[in-house]
Amino acid sequence: MNIKTNVLKVLVAIFVILAFVACKSSRNSDLNTNTSFQTGWKSSDESTIDFQAYEGILSDAPVGMLPIEGGVFTIGQVDEFITAPRNNERRTLTVSSFFMDKYEVSNIAWREYIGWNEAVFGHTKPELLKSLLPDTTVWRDEMAYNEPFVEYYFRHPAYSFYPVVGVSWEQAMAYSQWRTDRVNEQILVLKKFIEKPNYKLLRANAYFTKEEIEKYVDPSKYTLIPVERPAASGGSAEMYQVPYEWIKDQFVFNTEKYLKSTAYNPSTGAAERKRFDQGRKLNVADGILLVGYRLPTEAEWEYAAFAPKAGSDGLSKEGKIYPWSGYHPRDISSRNKGKMLANFVRGRGDMMGVAGNHNDGYVLTAPVDAYEPNDFGLYNMAGNVNEWVLDVYRETTFEEMTEYNAFRGNVYSSIKKDDDGNPILNDYGQLDIEWKKEDDKRNYRDGDAGSLFDTDYPLSTVGFTPEQMEKVKYDPSDVLAPRINDSTRVYKGGSWNDRIYWLNPTTRRYMQQNQSSSTIGFRCAMSILGKE
Repeated sequence: MNIKTNVLKVLVAIFVILAFVACKSSRNSDLNTNTSFQTGWKSSDESTIDFQAYEGILSDAPVGMLPIEGGVFTIGQVDEFITAPRNNERRTLTVSSFFMDKYEVSNIAWREYIGWNEAVFGHTKPELLKSLLPDTTVWRDEMAYNEPFVEYYFRHPAYSFYPVVGVSWEQAMAYSQWRTDRVNEQILVLKKFIEKPNYKLLRANAYFTKEEIEKYVDPSKYTLIPVERPAASGGSAEMYQVPYEWIKDQFVFNTEKYLKSTAYNPSTGAAERKRFDQGRKLNVADGILLVGYRLPTEAEWEYAAFAPKAGSDGLSKEGKIYPWSGYHPRDISSRNKGKMLANFVRGRGDMMGVAGNHNDGYVLTAPVDAYEPNDFGLYNMAGNVNEWVLDVYRETTFEEMTEYNAFRGNVYSSIKKDDDGNPILNDYGQLDIEWKKEDDKRNYRDGDAGSLFDTDYPLSTVGFTPEQMEKVKYDPSDVLAPRINDSTRVYKGGSWNDRIYWLNPTTRRYMQQNQSSSTIGFRCAMSILGKE
């Protein structure tokens, strides 16, 4: 009797589960990508309009990134420091889920960036490379011997996985765009939507006869530039180098340019493209291309640093001072008791501790994977180098911020177009942008009136026209003139050269977006679409 009863209970349980699954399936079956819930027409039907309907989100984190689950947290001051600026009042807000780099961008990553641009533009437009190089002179100190770091820190393999420094906010933004385009280009190549560029044409000594180069370059569209090269049989032969404009058009993949262009280069033998119609260009609705790498907003960065994850009780820790789980700069576990948890300055002149018993182990920067990660798995969110964030700096930002995805710095831009409506490319082959004055929201509800003035004045006004003098808002010798403007950006996190106060993620400092320092690096973020 007991056996029959148990069997019956099991059968009833199975029936209930199957009924629940069937019920759940039936509730969701009317929302699918096979048949329109609004019109009843089938999708991907070549006998009709062949409307392509897909569902889903990016299942894997982009290369080098970790998913950061969004949520509510309190931004702003945790502890009190009498001499610190009062620019971080506490405020509760919510941040959407996003991706963030596991590590700070390293020297070897930036060298790859330089290497790609050297390969593409090095022979035809070498002057473009100057603006991409980090400023290695940031290591110089009038009262210190740091010349070896000026010479070797960026280039030498000993520092390959150390954080890149000497890069401005503007350079970090340009790198983020380049990284987006390279990753999306690889996605399209691997999925057979485009051909891999023939980089052999751009390598050293890539010079061709007129007959050879005309196999690749249409002389009716591009001007062929002759280059005198020694002939193998003696004397000289007129050779040609691939034109810069052709390189910019053919070798610089740009995500936005690809999406907005009517022309495309489908690859042959597209066996992997089973999901897509092989006769069309990929578009946003296919959901394959990445949203794009960028700098994190200040709210995202601070949230990611604190990593306010809920424990088994459903609650997160309140009052954390640093990104790690504890409240101390040293490890208090029995296994690693006393070890420093970040790279910073303990006191005057103490950069690394004594020989034989170093505290943090590094006199300057440390490798990007040094020390333990925080609860989100992110490394060096305190110490090592400060990090650029996306926001424009205002002292009163925390008083005015929105409660959801807070950010100051919006400029609603559009793509520049020529008289024929074609997108205009900048020198690096990327789409050029512009915006109207009313679409610049950097000063929206700005409580600091001084920041509305242009303080980017020249040091000398000798020879200025009356029109130029009208634009000079302040006397350069006026020490009370405001130094905050629309190009002033926030950086956070503390560095190898900072005292422990700055390792608190709530602290914030600023610098002009075209300036750089030996203590500032960056990491990238990316928005997550759909699922939170």
